[in-house]
Amino acid sequence: MKKFTSLVLAVCVLAALFAPLSVLPASAATSGTTGDCTWTLTDDGVLTISGNGAMEEVPWGTAITKVVIEEGVTSIGEGAFFRCTGLTSVTIPDSVTSIGAFAFYKCTSLASITIPDSVTSIGDLAFQDCERLTSVTIPDSVTSIGESAFVWCDGLTSVTIGNSVTSIGVEAFGNCTSLASITIPDSVTSIGTYTFYGCTGLTSVTIGDGVTSIGVGAFCRCTGLTSVTIPGSVTSIEDQAFYGCASLKEINVSNSNSSYASANGVLFSKDLKTLVCYPGGKKGASYTIPDSVTSIGNYAFYGCTALTTVTIGENVTSIGDYAFFSCVGLTSVTISDSVTTIGDHAFYACTGLTSVSIPDSVTSVGMYAFYGCTGLTSVTIGNSVTSIGSYAFYGCTGLTSVTIPNSVTSIWEWAFEGCTGLTSVTIPNSVTSIGGYAFRNCDNLTIYGYAGSYAETYTNENNIPFEAIEEEIVGDLDGDATIGVADLTLFAQHISGWDMQINEAQADCDGDGQVTISDLTLVAQYIAGWDVTIG
Repeated sequence: MKKFTSLVLAVCVLAALFAPLSVLPASAATSGTTGDCTWTLTDDGVLTISGNGAMEEVPWGTAITKVVIEEGVTSIGEGAFFRCTGLTSVTIPDSVTSIGAFAFYKCTSLASITIPDSVTSIGDLAFQDCERLTSVTIPDSVTSIGESAFVWCDGLTSVTIGNSVTSIGVEAFGNCTSLASITIPDSVTSIGTYTFYGCTGLTSVTIGDGVTSIGVGAFCRCTGLTSVTIPGSVTSIEDQAFYGCASLKEINVSNSNSSYASANGVLFSKDLKTLVCYPGGKKGASYTIPDSVTSIGNYAFYGCTALTTVTIGENVTSIGDYAFFSCVGLTSVTISDSVTTIGDHAFYACTGLTSVSIPDSVTSVGMYAFYGCTGLTSVTIGNSVTSIGSYAFYGCTGLTSVTIPNSVTSIWEWAFEGCTGLTSVTIPNSVTSIGGYAFRNCDNLTIYGYAGSYAETYTNENNIPFEAIEEEIVGDLDGDATIGVADLTLFAQHISGWDMQINEAQADCDGDGQVTISDLTLVAQYIAGWDVTIG
C-alpha cells in the first residue's frame, strides 16, 4: 500500500510537470533532443523520435495524435506520452526493450498498440486509463508487468500474457471491466495484490501450474466469475482473494496441491482444519462447518449475502477477522462452546442477525465484532469473556438490554456507541475499565451496578443514570437473595448436564474456579444448618 501511495504521488508530480507543456499549440512544429534521441513534432501532431539509445526528458507536450519511434531507440521513457489524450497511433520498433512508468498514462484515444517481442518490462501505470484500448498481446520477451499497468482500461476485452512473464504487479488489470477471460501462463509465479480487482466481466480464469502465490484481493469483485481451479503449485492464498465474487459457485483444487483442498466447492487447508473461503455464489441458504475444522479463516464468509444460517462445528476454536463481514442475509449463527476467540469485524454489518449467544468458552470479543448489526435484539455474553473490544456492538440499534458477566474486566471505547434502543446495562464489580464514549448516544440508558463500584464512578463522570443493585450472594442461583432448595435443584440440574445458563462465578461456592459436586455438597450442608463457609 505504501508503494502504491508513492505511485499516486508520482502521478501528481508528473501532472504538475507536464501541465505547462500541454498548452503548446499543435500548429507549431518543434524539434529537439531527449537523451540519446532526437525528435520532431509536425503541425498536425505527428511526433517522430529517432536515434540510438534511450529517451530521457519529455519536452514535446501533449498535443500529439501519432507517434513514430524509429529503429535504434531502446526505451520509452517515464511519462513519455503522459495524458496525450488525442494520441491514436503508436509505432514501436524492435529495438525498444522497456516501456517506462506512466508512458501512456491516460492516452484515452489510443485504441490499439503492438508491443514488439524485444520489450522485457512494462512499467508501473504504463497504460492506466487507456479506456479505448481493446486488445493487448504481451510478447514472450516480457518478464514483468508493473503495478497498475493496465488499470481502468475498461474497454479491454482481450489480453494475452506471454510465456516469460514471472510476476504480475499490484492491480495490473484492476477494473478492466470488459475483460472476459484470462489465461495466466505457467511462467508466472505470483499474482499480485488486487491484480484483477473489479474485472466484473471476467467469466473464465485459467491459473498456470507455475503460480505459487495469489495475492490479497487478487480476484476481488470479479462478479461474473463462476468457477476457479487452484493448481497444485499454489502454496499461498492471501485474504480476500475471491471476495465479492457474487457468482462464484465453487473453488476447486488440484489433488496434487499440498497446501489446499476443496470440499463441495469450499476452499480449505489441505488438512481440512482451516476453512479458507466459502464461495460467494454457492447455492444453499444454510451451511454446517465440518467437525474437522478448528479455525475459520479471516474473510472466510466475507459478503456471502445468500447465507441465512450457519452452524459452527464443535471443534472450531477461533473465528477469524472479518469472517462473516457483511453477511446481510444471516439471521442465525450457532457458535459452539469450543470457540475461544471471536475476531475483529467478525460479524460486522450482519444486519439480519437477531440474536447471538456467546458461549462460556469465549475469552475475547474483538473490535467491531458485531458493529452495525441493526437487527440484533438479544445478546448473551458468556462467563469467560474478559474484554469487550472497541466498537464491538456499535450501532446495534435493536438491543434493549445487556448483562455483562462477572468475568469481564474491561469494556473498550465506543463498545456500545449508538445503541439507541438500549435502556439497561448491568455491569459487575469485575469491570475496572470502561473506554471513552463506550455508551455514547445511548440516550435512554440506565446502568445497573453495585454501590461504590467502578461502574457507578463511570456513570457519575459521564452523566449516565445509575441504579444500585444488591450484592450477589454466592450460591443464590435463582436470584431471590437467599440460599434454599430451589438453588440446590438448579445446582443438581447443571451438574447433571441440563441445557441451562447459570452464573458460574456465583455458583462456584468452594472457589476452585469450576462448578462441581463439591459446590452442590456445600449448598446442601449450608441448607441443612452445617457450619460451612460459602464463597
